[in-house]
Amino acid sequence: MFGSDLAPTLVAVGRALLGCLFVAGGLRHLTIFAAVAKDIGRRGVPLPRFVLAAGTAFQVACGMLLILGMFVVPAAFGLIVFTVAATVMMLNFWNMAGETRGWAINNWLSNIGIVGGLLLVAAQGVL
Repeated sequence: MFGSDLAPTLVAVGRALLGCLFVAGGLRHLTIFAAVAKDIGRRGVPLPRFVLAAGTAFQVACGMLLILGMFVVPAAFGLIVFTVAATVMMLNFWNMAGETRGWAINNWLSNIGIVGGLLLVAAQGVL
């Protein structure tokens, strides 16, 4: 349907959009840092402020690498690990009820899709 010359552009745009998701999420963490750190602490994570700061720096750095098309495979795999860890840590729907549980399940499903997109980015980076 589309010419093969369009494929590199689609890959670059898709990779940049995934990168923007992580950069924007990290920047948002900075605007609500105290609330997110408190939530992380309530979930039993030790040193919540440090974990949030380190995680935020990591996700922004890896997101920027995706946007710039640099170190794409390690950045994608780093963001996969980050996404899985954050999902398990913060979206423990098995301990939730009501609307909060539904929200967490929907976010799990979204994160599964994001991991799928990152796997495609990584695969494209090794081809």
